[in-house]
Amino acid sequence: MTSADLLPAAVLKRKAVVYIRQSTPGQVQNNLESQRRQYELVDVARRRGFTKVEVIDDDLGRSASGTVARPGFERLVAWLCAGEVGAVLCFDASRLARNGRDWHHLLELCGLVEARVIDLEGVYDPCRPNDRLLLGMKGSISEFELGVLRARMLDAIRAKARRGELRISVPIGYIWHREMGLGFDPDLRIQQVIRVIFARFRELGSARQVLLSMVAKQVHFPRPSDGKTLVAFEWTPIRYCNVITVLKNPFYAGAYAYGKGEKRTEIVDGRARTSYRHPKPLEEWEVLLKDHHDGYIDWAEFERNQKQLAVNAYSTVGGAKSGRGGRALLAGLLSCGRCGRRLMVGYSGRPPGQPAYRCGRANQMLGLPRCLTFGGLRVDAAIARELLRAVEPMAIEAAWRPSRAIWKLKVKNSAS
Repeated sequence: MTSADLLPAAVLKRKAVVYIRQSTPGQVQNNLESQRRQYELVDVARRRGFTKVEVIDDDLGRSASGTVARPGFERLVAWLCAGEVGAVLCFDASRLARNGRDWHHLLELCGLVEARVIDLEGVYDPCRPNDRLLLGMKGSISEFELGVLRARMLDAIRAKARRGELRISVPIGYIWHREMGLGFDPDLRIQQVIRVIFARFRELGSARQVLLSMVAKQVHFPRPSDGKTLVAFEWTPIRYCNVITVLKNPFYAGAYAYGKGEKRTEIVDGRARTSYRHPKPLEEWEVLLKDHHDGYIDWAEFERNQKQLAVNAYSTVGGAKSGRGGRALLAGLLSCGRCGRRLMVGYSGRPPGQPAYRCGRANQMLGLPRCLTFGGLRVDAAIARELLRAVEPMAIEAAWRPSRAIWKLKVKNSAS
């Protein structure tokens, strides 16, 4: 060590903190040499003269980009604020932070308590302008390096997707063969149930009717055993989500689609939080390659199916069934006493105007019998009577206030 690397006695009385981090769980499992070299910083701290050395490795497998919470880094900041740290040891600047906010905040705290920053290249005092400048440059380079790596990776992924060669996750009924590439799942039972869904929709024109007809036939649908891979399946009773997912997925029409969703970033507790898979309209997808692979249906039929589903949707503005009205007094307020689901409202009569409350969610989604159904006229009338009785004492006051305001206005005008 040179004289510039010698540390004051006041600094050596405090503890040295060795901060250890790797970005992903895969690196934690495979990059064991990096871990070993980071843990060796404990010996470096002792050679520098520290007798008390703490190791923070809570952030192994966590990114330092600023979008992921790092409890280890927060503990380090808390110790610095308490004045307990004499030096922070790290393998390089990228281990401590990959964004300027965390890096400069750490340097500011080290400068306030006169703590040192130590890496394999030397000792830095954030109180000194030259050291502070050098540390700032290291942090900026680390942040820039992360941006370059991410940009290169995303550009390579998009280029491969534009050629239709990126191995994206495929829906049930397809599989990536190691030698032959993308193709139908060799399990004929899986192929058959998907073809039946399209055939029934062609015949019935309604996803719900497809569900009811298949439930009546006791048709089952495959579900991945672990919920992720498409290697092993469990056959469970078909659900509405299975039917609608198959009908709306363009992959079954032989189309290769990439970039169907977008990410959104918001500030939560002072940190950027990014959420993914927010759907985008079809015309905004990054990649859409038609006739990319063998499909269960052609593209023309897929477009017809989407138009039919849009017409069937009750919630679509301007759709055939969107203007049903809503005369029921308790719509959306009642729950089923048996299953706890929200009761639905239906109208009957000519013109439709007599409400009926029913528990139909299980029937709609799973094809099961309804829990209960009852007319709404007497229930609504009873609630209306109780409501009027509750607000009756305030009716006189509500009627008197406008009259009093008009009287005061007339008095004011006559006086002027």
